Amino acid sequence: MSESGMSVPSVSEATTLQASRPQGRVNSTCSACGASENNPSSQDAAGRYVYALGRVEARYPNLSVEKEFAQAAGRAETVGLTEPEVLAKLLSAKENRYLARRVCWILTIEGIETYVLHPRDSDDLDMLIGALRPMPRVSDLNVLIGRVGQLAPPLMCNGLSLPTVQFDQIFSFDVDSFVNAIPVPEGNKEKEFRVSVLSLFNYVLQMTDNQGLKAQDRAVNYLATRYPNIYYAAAEQHAHDASLDRIEVRPSRLAQHRTIVDVIFSYRNRKTDVVNKVFTRVDVSEEFPFLVSKLAPFYEN
Repeated sequence: MSESGMSVPSVSEATTLQASRPQGRVNSTCSACGASENNPSSQDAAGRYVYALGRVEARYPNLSVEKEFAQAAGRAETVGLTEPEVLAKLLSAKENRYLARRVCWILTIEGIETYVLHPRDSDDLDMLIGALRPMPRVSDLNVLIGRVGQLAPPLMCNGLSLPTVQFDQIFSFDVDSFVNAIPVPEGNKEKEFRVSVLSLFNYVLQMTDNQGLKAQDRAVNYLATRYPNIYYAAAEQHAHDASLDRIEVRPSRLAQHRTIVDVIFSYRNRKTDVVNKVFTRVDVSEEFPFLVSKLAPFYEN
């Protein structure tokens, strides 16, 4: 239990994300991971915290709302605009705020519909509207931070039976801008550094079943979007002819009354086969994960 009284995901044993397998495969040895931890559609997932990477989309919940959008589009200047541009323009207009409240907002992860997003108040609609891209690209991403609620009733989102998420934060970026925003360390070649950053970030994105619900996934997603030191370490390892072998997430032995995990990055030298490990600790007890210790060498006891 967290200090707020809400149950949060826990990890009883190490969870390993193997880079030696095809990207996106997950080898989990978590014996305590029940159905609700692997399946956000379970009613038992209600109240759990989410830190997910995906894409926010607006859908028509029913035919009536779709027809109302069509009428609004007929009153607006839409010549030369694509459908995503028209949708973003209509939802951004203050006179169409009633439409923004009626559409179904969902988060897709790797193209799969995962959560129905539920703003706490009308001001939160601005975050949803701002997450829409008039000219969407494959590299566009949204980070969702919130808490899982009950399953959405069929009438809410045109028959989709997905868990709702009451969100507190949504921030958006495209992958290219994200990679280019990380400062290049002194002595590194910019092109090689950017390739290292993109490789590690893509690996996190392609992890199977990373719905941002389990403790290990929330920790890794947090590090991938908020802690650039993991990318500096990856670039350094690549410079020494080592490649990412796996990412392990283990419960920290230092944790007592909080949920703290050790995230371990293992790099294997391509010539010598020697494995070098670095790790950091992340507290995922509550809604907003945070760093407990900086990245450092990891040694098995």
